[in-house]
Amino acid sequence: MHVVIVGAGFGGLSAAALLARDGFDITVIEKNEQPGGRGSVYSSKGFNFDMGPSWYLMPDIYQNFYQEFDKQPEDFFELERLDPSYRMFFGDKKVADISADLDKNYELFETFEKGGAEKLKKYLDSSKELYDFSIDEMLYKDYRSVLDLIDGKLILKGYKLRLWENLQHYVNHQFESDEARKILEYSIGFLGGAPDKTPSFYHLVSHADLNLGVWYPQGGLRKVVQSVYQLGESYGAKFNFNESVELLEVHDKQVKRVITDKAVYEPDMVIVNADYHHSEMELLTEENQTYKRDYWEKRTLSPSALVAYIGVKKKIKGLAHHNLFLNKDWEEGFESVFDPEKAAWPDNPSYYVNVPSITDKSAAPEGSDTLYILVPLAPGLEDTNELRKKFLNHIMNDLESKLGLNIRKDIVVQKIFALNDFKDRYNAYQGTAFGLTHTLNQTALWRPAHESKKVKNLYYTGQYTHPGIGVPMTMVSSQIVVNEIKDKKNFN
Repeated sequence: MHVVIVGAGFGGLSAAALLARDGFDITVIEKNEQPGGRGSVYSSKGFNFDMGPSWYLMPDIYQNFYQEFDKQPEDFFELERLDPSYRMFFGDKKVADISADLDKNYELFETFEKGGAEKLKKYLDSSKELYDFSIDEMLYKDYRSVLDLIDGKLILKGYKLRLWENLQHYVNHQFESDEARKILEYSIGFLGGAPDKTPSFYHLVSHADLNLGVWYPQGGLRKVVQSVYQLGESYGAKFNFNESVELLEVHDKQVKRVITDKAVYEPDMVIVNADYHHSEMELLTEENQTYKRDYWEKRTLSPSALVAYIGVKKKIKGLAHHNLFLNKDWEEGFESVFDPEKAAWPDNPSYYVNVPSITDKSAAPEGSDTLYILVPLAPGLEDTNELRKKFLNHIMNDLESKLGLNIRKDIVVQKIFALNDFKDRYNAYQGTAFGLTHTLNQTALWRPAHESKKVKNLYYTGQYTHPGIGVPMTMVSSQIVVNEIKDKKNFN
């Protein structure tokens, strides 16, 4: 059976490897010049940047994926647990390291507020319980109707899922200090959400963060991309780069031809890992679209971002591998990103700085550092070179002020990637960096489906589908799709 996969992001790569392993004839078509999708690589003058994902979280999910091939992650790359896991900068004054040692984190929370250690223990116990339940009962399951949610174990756990409560309210009810609240709420950024719009049960992410730890694959997340790409090739999957799909031609409710700018394919089945909105709106005629234009207009998108890739010919003091600079006007910052009526390039945003060269010698020439600076932005904003340069200059002023350093005089590489680039390179709807955020009505059953409701042999994988945003989740999405295909076609 010949399967064409559109897009070589993490979802497309993992689907290709899994299906090729099971004897399917796989062709992956990718519009860009390299595998990885948002996990692309930018290199210049000896500096190497992971362009997208930079956190290796949920090691158990990666482990599960590689076990599908009787492999371990360590068969492909060396994993190192980061310590500190990350560094938090609170406004202009306070700095706190989140440790790989949980006892040190309990001590830290005790400095934030009386009883903080015990409160954190209780919080993480709840987080672990929900995380384990999610892995065992929800994550690897597809949802096609409400009946799939009417599960005895799920109903019994319902009272702990606290579906009526948002994360901000849940955290604020348990912690009093600004520092504790921000540390526990920021992690929802991994899901592209705002604390006041994300269901409280997503505090399970804190278990992945604080208990399972923050890791780094030597060589960067690009090593994960290469490992899955190589797995696919080892089983015979073919990859065609610099080729854009222009139309999925449907007859008798089946994709009969995949038409690109270079060739025509006649597959038995198609899996789309490209942007879901783009694929439905641009690659299918209207009668074959499961989700019409008005559906997308009503969705809550995750943020876009300005990302700056900066190579500096010196070592930068005061930063850890992962660093979060949290604006004192925390809630105002979320409004500028998540409230359509207040969407704007923010005046004093919170932002993230990644310095992989602290851990990884391959990231920069000796004596130099790579800086990856990410600032969340509202999707759909106007994006011009003038706006980008002015905004980055503002961020650099803030960063240099807080570190007490002049960084800009030593910059030898600088590349800015923002909304228009997300649209052009990834066909991202309104320039979103992650897809659909995780509100209650965009979780599980209420995310776009893996299987087209209009076209019999058309499937979707990736961040728009269940289970959602993040590298581990897109790999799980492909595991779900592959199992569906095998069950339906009796290829067990």
